Amino acid sequence: MLQFSVYSRPSPSEENAIVHCNRVKAEMPTDGQVRILRFTDKQYARMECFFSRKPKDHERIPEQIELF
Repeated sequence: MLQFSVYSRPSPSEENAIVHCNRVKAEMPTDGQVRILRFTDKQYARMECFFSRKPKDHERIPEQIELF
């Protein structure tokens, strides 16, 4: 999941990507909408990610619980 309601799936070949596209089309709800954008590994690697300048507090890691 790249962001809420946006998902990615790598495919090793164009043929494999077509298989996954057909699966999505077959499972579409009657009122649904899906957009599929295909791009190469090289294009994916060039993706730029930006984050806010305000640092976020890190989530506290829960302690391990042992049950006997």
